[in-house]
Amino acid sequence: MIDVKKIAKEVIRKEAEAVHNLQNYIDDHFEKVVRLIYESSGRVIVTGIGKSAIIAQKIVATLNSTGTPAIFLHAADAIHGDMGMVRNEDVVIFISKSGNTPEIKVLLPLIRNIGNSTIVAMVSNTGSFLAQQAQYVLKATVEDEACPNNLAPTNSTTAQLVLGDALAMCLIECRSFSGEDFARFHPGGSLGKRLYTRVADVYSKENRPEVKMQDGIRKVIVEISGGYLGAVVVTDEQEEVLGIITDGDLRRMLEKYRNIDGLTAGEIMSAAPKTIREAELAFTAYQLMEKNSITQLVVTDEANHYRGMVHLHDILKEGVV
Repeated sequence: MIDVKKIAKEVIRKEAEAVHNLQNYIDDHFEKVVRLIYESSGRVIVTGIGKSAIIAQKIVATLNSTGTPAIFLHAADAIHGDMGMVRNEDVVIFISKSGNTPEIKVLLPLIRNIGNSTIVAMVSNTGSFLAQQAQYVLKATVEDEACPNNLAPTNSTTAQLVLGDALAMCLIECRSFSGEDFARFHPGGSLGKRLYTRVADVYSKENRPEVKMQDGIRKVIVEISGGYLGAVVVTDEQEEVLGIITDGDLRRMLEKYRNIDGLTAGEIMSAAPKTIREAELAFTAYQLMEKNSITQLVVTDEANHYRGMVHLHDILKEGVV
């Protein structure tokens, strides 16, 4: 019986070692390719065959989602009509472990004949046809594969993937690509909601329980009950936030005072409640709630005027998390 756990751990160890060794191959060519892509008016065309083609598609997806226009070109399809997508100003990255596959050997001269496209090789074998013919070489060099037969692409494809990620992340830094920029490219799904949805989009502007400092306990209880938020905000005459009274504050009040008839909101409120501006991200509100172990935040405008409350349920219902 084979030792499955031992085999799995060995594969992970080998692939981790292959990735670690990539640091030794980040050279001037890598830096020049990053700057070339950053300064280019064209797109990045990434091509390959077999498993390298799959890695190429992932690299293209990462580049596109981080602000670098990129297109995948299958090396086999390219020689059957798809070369029309390549333009003079494009940077073409060929991905191949051996650098000697027949399709690559056919395609590379054809790309070169198009005009001024820059050819970059991402290879393990730096003595290959592809490495010798390219203008720049990105070294995805691995000693062997994690496959026990040293055949199935494992270490090599992992190295290609990581090198592509390194390329994309360098370009992010070059472009000063921000979280807001990232949001523009990911408008859909929970990620898009996390990056786009503001507090103003989720809290109820009609349901805003509120009392003044001098208001009595009866009004406090009515406001908390009617608001269904488990709390009421205490404000001054200018609608600035002074404090908050929660269900918990009411319980503590009953434990502390025998006679509550004469108490006012100002006497039992908690001062300086956690607040958040309307323009902040809803996900930021969620993080603040999580950090402080609370379920609601007081929403204010830029002048600290009370606007309402955002509850954890509002954020969860919107699908932000």
